[in-house]
Amino acid sequence: MTASQSAMHKQKQKYLHLLAEKYPTKEAVYADLINLQASLCLPKEVEHFVSDLHGEYELFYHILNNCSGVIKEKVDYVFGARLTTEEKAEFCTLIYYPVEKMQQMQAERKNTPEWYRENLSRLLEVSKLMTYKYPLAKVKSFVPKNYRSVITELFNTHPEADRAQFLYSKRLLNMIVQVGGSEDFIVALTQLIKCLAVGHMHIVGDFFDRGNRPDTILDMLLEYHSLDIQWGNHDILWMGAACGSEVCIAGVVRNSLRYKNTEVLEKGYAISLRPLTMYAQRIYPDENALKASEKAISMIMFKLEGQLILRNPDFRMESRLQLQNVDYNASCYRINGKRYELSSAYFPTVDPKNPYELTEEEKQIIGDLKSYFIESERLRRHVDFIYKKGSVYTCCNQNLLFHGCVPLNWDGTLKEVTFDGRAYKGKEYMDYCDQMARRAQSGEDQRALDFMWFLWNGLLSPISGREFTTFERMFLEDESTWKEPSDPYYELVDREEICEEILEEFGLNPKEGHIINGHVPVKVAKGETPIKADGKALCIDGGFCRAYHKKTGISGYTLIFNSRGFRLLEHQNVADVREALRNNKDIESVSRTIELQSKVTTVGDTDEGKRIQEKITDLYSLLLAYENGTIKPQD
Repeated sequence: MTASQSAMHKQKQKYLHLLAEKYPTKEAVYADLINLQASLCLPKEVEHFVSDLHGEYELFYHILNNCSGVIKEKVDYVFGARLTTEEKAEFCTLIYYPVEKMQQMQAERKNTPEWYRENLSRLLEVSKLMTYKYPLAKVKSFVPKNYRSVITELFNTHPEADRAQFLYSKRLLNMIVQVGGSEDFIVALTQLIKCLAVGHMHIVGDFFDRGNRPDTILDMLLEYHSLDIQWGNHDILWMGAACGSEVCIAGVVRNSLRYKNTEVLEKGYAISLRPLTMYAQRIYPDENALKASEKAISMIMFKLEGQLILRNPDFRMESRLQLQNVDYNASCYRINGKRYELSSAYFPTVDPKNPYELTEEEKQIIGDLKSYFIESERLRRHVDFIYKKGSVYTCCNQNLLFHGCVPLNWDGTLKEVTFDGRAYKGKEYMDYCDQMARRAQSGEDQRALDFMWFLWNGLLSPISGREFTTFERMFLEDESTWKEPSDPYYELVDREEICEEILEEFGLNPKEGHIINGHVPVKVAKGETPIKADGKALCIDGGFCRAYHKKTGISGYTLIFNSRGFRLLEHQNVADVREALRNNKDIESVSRTIELQSKVTTVGDTDEGKRIQEKITDLYSLLLAYENGTIKPQD
């Protein structure tokens, strides 16, 4: 045995001894081996993909509660003609909003013992149907601990089998009502149903901006049972701001003012805009408070951005150095030998000789804002959650998820980008961007903080892939200057061979895998489709945010990946809580099958299956060690 083989053997023995602490007997190994081997044959859990929520709390809240319409489908399947359409609608509303629905029934004096027994029985029936994809241990984990024993017992009853079982099941339900536990058990069962309906959720970027309450969406998701996040460029901007990047802070405040959703700053995160507002009204006395504040923070942002670009030439963002192109004497804008008229030539805070230098007052304003952002405990909690659950990209079950793009050249090859003298492309570049974003989290690495701004709006950024023309849209009348160059990826993604090459770059099966991203709203009203390259790529930004509904023509997408393949739900109209409770109104969606597989995908076919198989191999090794005496079991 060589030295390296001996070291590997010792390492393996050390691992097996650690494993033996968890499985001290052969019987303990047998039990897990049996359960794990059997679980590989179960159908894979259901994955849901959504993107670009943009703070649209009420719409997302309903979609989260009705699991994008899946619960309604299950209720229809279970009860069919046994319940009327109205009865099924009311029952679905109870599942979506159990507390609110029960309060409504109480106010209307309809919450009789019979109502509770009937709905507990129905909830139990739906739950039983939906448990078939999960091992019992996982089902139990979805049930609140205080109700686990009773609900597990209810699952084990079979009232249809014989009269004894029928009476036993009926007595259990009667006792729940009799002891006053009906409401708690209804809430517990509805929570269970929602967990069973969506095994795992992927959020493909952009919680923030446009809609007014991204903070409330994040509060909901903090306790969600299973999810991952692919960072969107709006998320990156807020992450950079929370970590102390002054230019990101200016960008966040500007966006909030522009979209008139300052509530998230002032009420959601206790970030005061009062010093900025008072300063802005003095500098721009002819503007209303909101517009003046937007102008003031925009000028601070342009200056900070200029400083950042000048100290980071490898970001290749020189085209965004705008203030130096203003002819302050002639009140126009000059670039590439052309003259452009300004919609406003009033720049009271800009020194033409040093246009990117902040005034003392501007330094004070951005300093105060930085303190508010860094000291906001709620914002830090949300950003830490996004860091913990998120990444630039995710590979999951042969699917590649990211928000923006994989930077490409026009010939379809991977674009090479150089930072600090080293070239990156493809997966290696995405990994580098992920590392830089994580380095920014401490708030102590200025280069990493600067990189967050690059990720937010850099043309070479995989999270953006677009050059913003913020200054032009704000100050230049010629709309030809407003065009925003984009990475070739956004056009080349329509080609199947390009998608397959990207999947291979990330170690995925090019024939079985899919690219799933958001970022670019799909204008369904104009005939655009989210399905690219014959289904090889899927763009699922359907415009959850109300600000986008006219642009897209719909209210967002949910992509569903179950054991039989992919289908896309196109949400036409989404009810809010009030509508749902008042009229039992539900989501209206159009379902489209994208890929129907010839066989059922099992747990054994998934990434989780690979992890289970590795554990099974380790347990067999431990069992062999017990049998040959290498490790002694604890009897």
